[in-house]
Amino acid sequence: MKKVAILATNGFEEVELTSPLEAMKKEGFEVHIVSEESGKIKAWASTDWGKEYTVDKTLSEVSAKDYNALVLPGGVINPDKLRRNEDALVFIRDFFKQHKPVAAICHAPQLLISADVVAGRTLTSFNSIKKDLQNAGALWVDKEVVVDEALVTSRNPDDLPAFNAKVIEEINEGKHDLQHA
Repeated sequence: MKKVAILATNGFEEVELTSPLEAMKKEGFEVHIVSEESGKIKAWASTDWGKEYTVDKTLSEVSAKDYNALVLPGGVINPDKLRRNEDALVFIRDFFKQHKPVAAICHAPQLLISADVVAGRTLTSFNSIKKDLQNAGALWVDKEVVVDEALVTSRNPDDLPAFNAKVIEEINEGKHDLQHA
């Protein structure tokens, strides 16, 4: 059975966690919500605080080797908090080092900038972080879903159907022989 980590903390965009979570569980994957601390994390639902979700594992309890893939939901608050957590950045980097699929939507590519894994990669994101990604060496394109050697990115919640389909496809393909190490 494929195992997937969804890395999030308080302030993640609710649908950007719940939609991929449901799609991956429907596919038969085991999915863990991984966060900085145990307990519950609170979603941001479009314009206000949303529901709380139970954390399955903390960063201190997991390793990239435990999972087949990593999903990074967006939101404005979530990536801004996580990008300041070195354990989160190491966790993300390890998926790239192990050539495993990583998927990031909306503002989540900010985490990829802080993890130093976007240089030379083609990706998309919420348009407000386009310049940040370009400054970090990424080639930014305006498409609903972009795949660059097992890195799946999308712009916003409207792109979730395409994002989820590509994420599942990449997880089913498994490890990739990447040009970017």
